[in-house]
Amino acid sequence: MLTDMQTAGAWLGYDASQCEPEIPPETRAFPHERKWRRPEQHTGTAAEDITISRWTYAQAAVRHEEATTPPDRYFFCIALKTTRLKLTRGSQTIFDGIMPAGTLYVGAPSKQLSAQFHAPCDFLHFHVSANCFPSPQPDTEFLTAESLNDLVLLRDPFAEQLAKALTEHGASADEEFARCIGQTLAMHVARRELPRTKVNALPKWRLRRVEEHVRTHFDRCISLSDLARVAGLSRMHFAAQFRAATGYRPREYLLHQRIEHAKSLLSNSETPLAEVALAVGFCTQAHFSTVFKRITSDTPARWRCAKRNELSLAAGHDSDRAPPRTTFSRVLPAERRDSCEMRNVLGS
Repeated sequence: MLTDMQTAGAWLGYDASQCEPEIPPETRAFPHERKWRRPEQHTGTAAEDITISRWTYAQAAVRHEEATTPPDRYFFCIALKTTRLKLTRGSQTIFDGIMPAGTLYVGAPSKQLSAQFHAPCDFLHFHVSANCFPSPQPDTEFLTAESLNDLVLLRDPFAEQLAKALTEHGASADEEFARCIGQTLAMHVARRELPRTKVNALPKWRLRRVEEHVRTHFDRCISLSDLARVAGLSRMHFAAQFRAATGYRPREYLLHQRIEHAKSLLSNSETPLAEVALAVGFCTQAHFSTVFKRITSDTPARWRCAKRNELSLAAGHDSDRAPPRTTFSRVLPAERRDSCEMRNVLGS
């Protein structure tokens, strides 16, 4: 369950699915983890204050992982691409949903965490010694280790820029530079203000009703009032509780659902972009392209090109025998289009 502070924040618009060849693992800036959250350490060397590693999973199948933070370390994780992820500890669900690129997760020392990856993912991991956190200063309120645990920050611009600085430097990011980035990130997290008020998360049964409504009506004009009515709450209470439960504002959630459905159409059909836009609830192709690029960091046409190249490489010599693509065509009636353009609706 996320608090107001946990829903405050970050996300780096990085997309690994560009129309360019895959970079060999040995040339990447940071070592890749063979086991989740367990960076390799050379035998006989002392553990560094800050270790940075990268965790990627390129397959579409669901994968389960589990790890425990060492007793003297914090764990920071920044997503480099949008993915679907479920984080749990025992019977407690920490996060379950689509995690946009740039999201920052913080885990405290000696805490176990399980992860379930539902899609290809790419994460930058910081394993930070507790000694790297600044000492409390007079008149400055720092977060405790317990309050830092399971901190999920969505769209934190500062953390986004730190991750961007590391990934853009690539192989030229030396150890001292990376260590400074890690220390800066630790200080940034430690100095975050505690939430003044706590908003209860939307109960699961109400959330399921809203998710089902969006799933079956995402291609229509859905207003905030519509979703609040489905949840049985006022607009104000629904919006706050929905964000506390999912980390998204209702409008952002609807847009992400539309884009996910658009990806499916782009991957599995030859449908023109204008028809894809209408099919997933956008009134114009221009608005669809703007939102798609904001969420995925690529245009629909380039994303489709990258996906086809990816599938072709995976198919190898069997690519010529791939089944023919289907054509999907759907045009909204004129009255639906007019309604979309005239109403002040959620996600339009």
